[in-house]
Amino acid sequence: MAERIVVDPITRIEGHLRIEAEIENGVIKDAYSSGTMVRGIENILKDRDPRDVWAFVGRVCGVCTSTHSLTSVRTVENALGITVPPNAELVRNIMSTVLYMHDHVVHFYHLHALDWVDVVSALKADPAAASAAAQSISPWAKNSTQHFKTVQDRVKKFVESGQLGIFANGYWGHPAYKLTPEQNLVAVAHYLDALEWQKEIVKVQAVFGGKNPHPNYLVGGMPASINLEEANAINAERLAFVRKKLEDAKQFVNEVYVPDLLLIGGVYKDEWSKIGGGLSNYLAYGDFPTQGYNNPDSMAMPRGIILDRDLSKVHPIDANSPEEIQEYIYRSWYDYSKGNEAGLHPFDGETNLNYTGPKPPYSQLDVEDKYSWIKTPRWKDKPMEVGPLARMLVAYAAGKEPQKTLIDNTLKALDAPATALFSTLGRTAARGLESKLCADWALEFFDQLVANIKAGDTRMANTEKWDESSWEKEAKGIGLVEAPRGALAHFAVIENKRVKNYQLVVPTTWNASPRDKNGERSAYEASLVGTPIHDPKQPLEILRTIHSFDPCLACAVHLYDEDGDYVHQMDTF
Repeated sequence: MAERIVVDPITRIEGHLRIEAEIENGVIKDAYSSGTMVRGIENILKDRDPRDVWAFVGRVCGVCTSTHSLTSVRTVENALGITVPPNAELVRNIMSTVLYMHDHVVHFYHLHALDWVDVVSALKADPAAASAAAQSISPWAKNSTQHFKTVQDRVKKFVESGQLGIFANGYWGHPAYKLTPEQNLVAVAHYLDALEWQKEIVKVQAVFGGKNPHPNYLVGGMPASINLEEANAINAERLAFVRKKLEDAKQFVNEVYVPDLLLIGGVYKDEWSKIGGGLSNYLAYGDFPTQGYNNPDSMAMPRGIILDRDLSKVHPIDANSPEEIQEYIYRSWYDYSKGNEAGLHPFDGETNLNYTGPKPPYSQLDVEDKYSWIKTPRWKDKPMEVGPLARMLVAYAAGKEPQKTLIDNTLKALDAPATALFSTLGRTAARGLESKLCADWALEFFDQLVANIKAGDTRMANTEKWDESSWEKEAKGIGLVEAPRGALAHFAVIENKRVKNYQLVVPTTWNASPRDKNGERSAYEASLVGTPIHDPKQPLEILRTIHSFDPCLACAVHLYDEDGDYVHQMDTF
C-alpha cells in the first residue's frame, strides 16, 4: 500500500512550494506539486501606462532580478512597433548574461549543492589531500591546504557549538551522499567562496541599470547615457570596471563552478543520470539576439520545441497563436468566465482568484479537486519542461554551436551517453554549461559595445514612439525572454493608451503546475515518479530532483480570511 509523504515547505527555493509523494515499495509511485501562494500581480497592472509596467513586474522576484523588467519592455516595444538601438540590445544582453552567471552559481552552491554535499563529513577530511585533489582539476588560487584548513575549522566551530547556522537541518550522514570527506571539504569551501564572488558580479547590473536588485529599464532602450568623458554617464572608467567583473566571473565559472560540477557529476552519474527525467517535451523561446530582437534566427540561444526526446528535429513555436499556447485552471484555484475546463490564450487570460481548498494546516491536498495557485500552461495541449536543460537540448538538436560541441565534450568527459541529459543530473549540468557559455558571450557583447562606441555610435534609446498620439487605439504585444529558470512570456493588451489586460506565463508555471484536465502531469510531478526513496522521513531524493529545476515562485503572500479581511503578509527572501 502506498504511503503519502508531505514536504512543505520545500526549502532553498524562492517562494512557497508543497510536494506530496506517494511511495510504494521504496519508490515514488505518484507525486503532486502545489504552489501554496497567490501572486495576482496581473490585476495590479490594469489601467496603467504600459511604459511603467516594467517597474511593477520587476518586483515579481528579486532572485531573477531584471528578467521580468526586460520581458515587459520587450512586450510594450512589440505592441508599439519600437526597435531599440544596437547598444541598448547589447547592454540588455550583458545584463542578462550576468544574471545567468549569478543565478546559476548561487543555485548550484547555495540552493542545490547541499543535496549532493555532506557538510559534516568535511570535518573528517585531510586538508592537504583536499588541496591536492582540487588542484588536480583546477588552477583556482584558493585551492590551498591553508584555505581548506581554515574552512574546516570554521565548520568545526559550528558543529561543536551545536548550531550549524546556514548548514542547519540538513540530512547529514544520509547514505545517498557519495562524496569523500575531501571532496565534501572542497565543495564547502567553494560554497563560501561563491558567497563572496556573487556580491561582486551583480555590480555590473548596477552600472548599467542604476541599482541591483531591480535595475532600471526603459521602453525603447536603456536609461543610461554613454559619454566616455562624463562622470555621471557610462564612461571609460565604468566600462573598464565592467570588463574586470566579467573577466573575474569567467574565471570563477571556469575554475570553480564547472570543475565542481564535473566532480559531482562523475560521482553521482551512475544513478542520477537515469533518474528525474520526467517529461519528454521541451520548450525554449530563445534569447541573446545578435542581430536585433526581431530576428530570432540570430539568437545565441535558439527557439524551438523538442517532442518525445527526439533530438533529430526542432519544432517551431508561435506564442501569438491561440492554437499553441493556452493556460488551464482545471486543478488551480481560479475561475474562468468560460468555465473550468476552458483553455485561454494569455491575450484573453483571466486572473480571477477562487480558493476552494482546505484551510491550512491540512494533512494532505485534495488532489481530486483543485490543489494549487499555479495555472497549467500547455503547448498544443502538451506539457512542456522549460529551463536550462530545454535550452541546451533545443540548441543540441538544432546543431547550434558552441552548444553542441560543449555538450558532446562534457558527455565524453563523464563517459555518459546522450540519454543522460534526460535526468536530474542532466538538468543540473545544463546550468553549469550554460554559465560557461554566458561567461564567453558576456565579453563578446561587451567588446561589440565598445567597438560601437569607438565608431561613434553612443545611442542608447529610441523614444520616437513615446509620443502617445502615434499609438494605435488598440495594440497587442508579446515579450519573450529566456529567464535563468526557463521560457518566460508577457502578454499585453493595450487600449486607449492604457493596459487592458496583462498576463505573465513564467517558467515555474510550466514546470510546477498541477495536472491538466486529461490527468497529465507537469514537469515537477512527472520527474519524481520512479525515484527510489531510502528514508521517507528524510526525503533527500525528492529535494535533489525538485531543486534541479531551481523553483522560483512569487516573493510575497497576501492572506485574507473568509470575509475578505486582511490577516497577514509574509515576505520571502
